[in-house]
Amino acid sequence: MSLTHPELTAALRAAGCVFAEDEASLLLAAATGPELERLVERRIAGEPLEVVVGWAEFCGLRIGIDPGVFVPRRRTELLVREAVRLAPSAPLVVVDLCCGSGALGVALAHLLDPVSLYAADVDPAAVRCARRNVGAVAGQVFEGDLDQPLPASLRGRVDLLVANVPYVPTDAIALMPPEARLHEPTVTLDGGADGLAVLRRVAAVAPGWLAPGGHLLVETSEAQAPAAADAFTAAGLVARVARDEDTEATVVVGILSVPQGTIDG
Repeated sequence: MSLTHPELTAALRAAGCVFAEDEASLLLAAATGPELERLVERRIAGEPLEVVVGWAEFCGLRIGIDPGVFVPRRRTELLVREAVRLAPSAPLVVVDLCCGSGALGVALAHLLDPVSLYAADVDPAAVRCARRNVGAVAGQVFEGDLDQPLPASLRGRVDLLVANVPYVPTDAIALMPPEARLHEPTVTLDGGADGLAVLRRVAAVAPGWLAPGGHLLVETSEAQAPAAADAFTAAGLVARVARDEDTEATVVVGILSVPQGTIDG
């Protein structure tokens, strides 16, 4: 028996889905019959909707999402907007570290075409997922820890280095919603004792990859932003903080100044 939209909405609402009506529409568009019933069971069991249907909307694009891969959040679109605003004239070299599904790099490739896009992640599942998404815009994805697998030929040539690093303090992971805590890899969430362990590592290596005037952009929380900016400064970058109150998004932006100091970050 086929589920109707009202029946599906009621089932999702009873399971605690806040946007049950919208989710019902997406699930009905994704499958029918027994397959739909399996998708509904997965969603009611707590799997993220994006994983269940196989894609997430990000910057107006459909980004493929596999089970066990971090789901890009809407708030991270601030990072993309800031990167687009700061981008020099094309063609550009863009690197997406801790790339997950590759959403950041793919969005920038669409918005800043032509782009030479390189991405990297330590998690094999993320790399497999990103290779489909990033490959569709002629980018390359490497598996390894942060910048370790990147081609050495990129050193000193990167215009935009973006990273949606894990920034949840270890002790706070237990307080996260079950969708994230139970269905996304801990490595994509855990930022260490204060949430900034990975951010500091990215800031430290960024100057070796950036072109003069190139930018590093990393998402963090509002409370963490001052310490994150200090990490950028310690690495030799000129830092500032961008904030979007509507989405509660915070991005730290750093620039590798040219010797004359003529570029304003």
